[in-house]
Amino acid sequence: SAFQSNQRSLSRMNFGTVIGRVVCAKKVHHLDGLTLLLVQPINERRQPVGDALVAFDAAQAGEGDLVCYETSKEAGWALNEWFTPADAAILGVIDHLYPESESM
Repeated sequence: SAFQSNQRSLSRMNFGTVIGRVVCAKKVHHLDGLTLLLVQPINERRQPVGDALVAFDAAQAGEGDLVCYETSKEAGWALNEWFTPADAAILGVIDHLYPESESM
């Protein structure tokens, strides 16, 4: 049903790999002091999915880290000043990802 499909999409977490840094000479004051990182979205098997995106780093991630991120208006909730023009935020650094097919 449409409800079940919507429930699956609501519970889905976005995974990515940090592939670089973005350096800005100027940015809006809401993002002052925040690092901008380039993230390659991946699936649970760590395969690239779609285009890379720029996300502000709320989790102190670094290049090569496996991260979880949020997009859209929810990304701004990771900041003290939640009403920002940010479209993506890194919310956590993942130590290990266990796909359902992999036993722990």
